[in-house]
Amino acid sequence: MTTLAPSPLLTLLLAGGPTRPRRRLLHEHGDAERALAAGPSAWRAAGCDAAQCGRLQTPDSAALARSLRWLEHDNHHLLACTHADYPLLLRQMPQVPLALFVQGQPARLWHPGVAVVGSRTPSPAGGELAAEFAGGLARQGLSVISGLAAGVDARAHAAALDQPGGCTVAVVATGLDRTYPPRHAALQARIAREGAVVSEYPPGTTAHAGQFPARNRIIAGLALGTLVIEAAERSGALITARLAAEAGREVFALPGSVRNPRARGCHRLIRQGAALVEDVAEVIAGLDPLAQTLAQALRTRLGTPTEQARAGRVSAAPSSDPDYQCLWQALDHDPTGMDSLIQRSGLTAARLSAMLLVMELDGKVMAMHGRYCRKP
Repeated sequence: MTTLAPSPLLTLLLAGGPTRPRRRLLHEHGDAERALAAGPSAWRAAGCDAAQCGRLQTPDSAALARSLRWLEHDNHHLLACTHADYPLLLRQMPQVPLALFVQGQPARLWHPGVAVVGSRTPSPAGGELAAEFAGGLARQGLSVISGLAAGVDARAHAAALDQPGGCTVAVVATGLDRTYPPRHAALQARIAREGAVVSEYPPGTTAHAGQFPARNRIIAGLALGTLVIEAAERSGALITARLAAEAGREVFALPGSVRNPRARGCHRLIRQGAALVEDVAEVIAGLDPLAQTLAQALRTRLGTPTEQARAGRVSAAPSSDPDYQCLWQALDHDPTGMDSLIQRSGLTAARLSAMLLVMELDGKVMAMHGRYCRKP
């Protein structure tokens, strides 16, 4: 996968402080290298304070070296918000992360998905419902996006991975060289192999309370909609739901017993206008309008006419399209990973992901644990 040269981008990231001035520098100058070369007067004009300017001139060498070492590993990536492979839906959110560290397949961030969130201590029924809904969404070809937390998050990730070809994305509030909670290390490693683990925080960042609400905006931003399984009245899941609603995304909530304190947050969401759902089909039906918009965006990215259908279903790119032909030749009857397809086709990860999604929905391609092959 092609990314920006890491040192200038990392220098910009590690400068810390308010994100808006550094994001403005990136957009005004096109990339991090030119943003740094613009010098202190341009940094101040963009709104950087004295502390940020100092760190842009003299970055933290230990933190920079740690991040560079992390990026040397296979399937470790860094995407600036100006990069073509930065996920489209997240780019539309307010307070867009300056960059994303990704372990796994960055193309998974473009896959249409649903955020499944809820209590860290769900009831037995809540845990079962999290697995049931996440598994059902994955079987329908949707990615399951969550935060790797205990409870509903972990059940949702695992259930998605257990489906043939199931896709899941974990958004975490630490550096990707850490796991929180530590007991989820094996699950995080499995998600990195078969999907993607994402963070806006550089390697070495430990867990702090304020980072979890910030993480939730990325969960909401990557998803077409957010499904809340169980949530108390004061819950991080409700923050994710609020951020999703503010961004114009769908919010779904499962009703529960009036005697269950973990259901009160869901009941509050329903009173505020969230869709009450009882099965996966109702979630998919509720996603239809935004899924059609995403399908149109994918068509635009592919440079072909838009043909809308239910739940974002679109027909494959025409056989006369040279990129389509190139990708078809790169595919085999045996499952092939994204990195190999990128090398064979010469296409960017984002464009490749969009084309594979179109071909998969049209029944020409099968996806199995992050690998793709021609459908018999």
